[in-house]
Amino acid sequence: MNINDTGINEAATRLLGLEGVSVTQVEDDGAGGSTVYVVTNEESARACPACGVFATRLKDYRTTRPRHLSCGGRPVSIRWRKARWHCTEPACPRGSFTESIRVVPARMRTTTALRRAAGAAVCDGGRTVVQAGRDLSLSWPIVQHCFEDYAATVLPESPPATEAIGIDETRRGKPVWKQNPTTGKWELVADAWHIGFVDAVGGQGLFGQVEGRNATSVADWLTAQPASWRAAVRYVAIDLCSTFRAAVHRALPHAVVVIDCFHIVQLAQRHLADLRRRLTWKQHGRRARKGDSIYTVRKLLRRNKEDLTEDQRTLLKAELDHMGTYGRQIYAAWQ
Repeated sequence: MNINDTGINEAATRLLGLEGVSVTQVEDDGAGGSTVYVVTNEESARACPACGVFATRLKDYRTTRPRHLSCGGRPVSIRWRKARWHCTEPACPRGSFTESIRVVPARMRTTTALRRAAGAAVCDGGRTVVQAGRDLSLSWPIVQHCFEDYAATVLPESPPATEAIGIDETRRGKPVWKQNPTTGKWELVADAWHIGFVDAVGGQGLFGQVEGRNATSVADWLTAQPASWRAAVRYVAIDLCSTFRAAVHRALPHAVVVIDCFHIVQLAQRHLADLRRRLTWKQHGRRARKGDSIYTVRKLLRRNKEDLTEDQRTLLKAELDHMGTYGRQIYAAWQ
């Protein structure tokens, strides 16, 4: 489909939504999409990026293919015919330049609208970087950069106030080491562990993230926040990590450190399992086998008392009583 009427050109330009270019022609690409031919209509595109002087000598034309959002549910392939100009300013070190506009900056192969949509899909839409790339036909690195740029524009300068924060570590890939050419020693360039700071009660999500897993990293991030924000924090939820506890006491001495219930239960289960294995070995001189009393109830020992039926509680007590002293010690520890 060729478009030649001036009114239709203006309508197609508004539909495309790229400020600074005008649509001259639209064709079906035969694969369910549209090929849109555009030219520059922004006068400032002739200004030299080095000196700002408007060029008057045309050098040649180039056709580029910046990627853009789909239009009306159809993929859009843009063919932008833009001019290359000679800079006529004698003092300018730049001899020539190609037109560029705000929505398609120089050396950029994607429009700002597409990049913003990719960042919003991850930041606001809850999609992964991989899924956003599939939906918008972009690579993982491009979507990641779009997400970072978008987040930098929408995130506040300082985290919103909250009464409770949570601190936990996350493993991100493998550590990166580099050999110091002077000393010959290997130095850590990128840590595999990152520490995240989240809102524990208000649902405001992630406040910040720092590289490393040590008290200095945690304390530095906390002390870098405004004094009013630190004063509002009354509770800090962590796991059973003495490093985090030391950092919180240093940066937020007034806050109460709270251990997450999951880690308390996990620690209790670990100690009970260690006791069971140790006493079983003392009684049998080996690990538990099928037919042993402790083997019969091993899974019941990992459940809460209120989650067991009356028959299961009776079976648990009877089997452990059958073990004698060792069994009664395990039953007492489970209770």
